[in-house]
Amino acid sequence: MRTIFINIGLMIVAALVIGWLSMLWLDSWTRHGDTISVPAVRTLAYNKAMDILNAEGLKGIVADSVYDNHTAPGSVIEQNPKAGTIVKEGREVFLTIHAFSPKMVTLPSLTDISLRQARSILEGLDIKNIVERRVPSEFKDLVLAVRYKGARLQAGARVPAGARIELEVGEGVQELIPDSVSADTDAVEINPDLF
Repeated sequence: MRTIFINIGLMIVAALVIGWLSMLWLDSWTRHGDTISVPAVRTLAYNKAMDILNAEGLKGIVADSVYDNHTAPGSVIEQNPKAGTIVKEGREVFLTIHAFSPKMVTLPSLTDISLRQARSILEGLDIKNIVERRVPSEFKDLVLAVRYKGARLQAGARVPAGARIELEVGEGVQELIPDSVSADTDAVEINPDLF
């Protein structure tokens, strides 16, 4: 019976030693206590932001890019994790940068549809600068052509999202309004006895 208690005691001691060694290894492997504060790189140029992150032992990754007319191309718009967050060395910092060129959209076929429908499609593609030019046509408000910078576009053409698109729209056949009955027609006298 005594040997059973000795064996159980040895197993408990061995389990405690293995657990303690595992915790030491885990602390070493996860670099417990080794932390870095994420630097602020928002509004900086992409290259400068990457240099600062690398100097701190962090890895910058471009997660997204957006186009904005009011921001310098290539500048950092957003970062995740935020500045001041405590992280481990080697942590990835995801950056959203301002794109160097505007977003391009592919135009579908816009001819032979109504002006209202063409405007709706273009606005759905984030094209808001739409100009109409009326051209002679028998069909009123029918889109006959699409132009960008004077060049006629076909379906599948790619243009910047903020482009100025010109739609050639039919003005329709002008209805002729007949002249009013001329006033110089002779008045006919009606005889009341006939009725």
